[in-house]
Amino acid sequence: MPKRRYLRLSESERAELEQALRRDERAYMRERASALIQIADGRSSYWVSQHGLLRRRNRKTVIAWLNAYEKGGIAALVQKPRRKRDFSP
Repeated sequence: MPKRRYLRLSESERAELEQALRRDERAYMRERASALIQIADGRSSYWVSQHGLLRRRNRKTVIAWLNAYEKGGIAALVQKPRRKRDFSP
């Protein structure tokens, strides 16, 4: 059985996540902020992945968001630009 993960947030970290949840123009950032706030409120990563978001996610995905946030803060949740492929006929 996987070990349960916890997230303790300072007041400023929580405020930053709540601002991203309410005001960020990127939907994926709002979703990630919501997941992290729910984990900080005591929900398990499994529960959040299955019931806490608009669509179900793999538990490992939510854990990856948690790991990224713990290492680099909210800036680590931003997606990196994807490579554009040039298709020729």
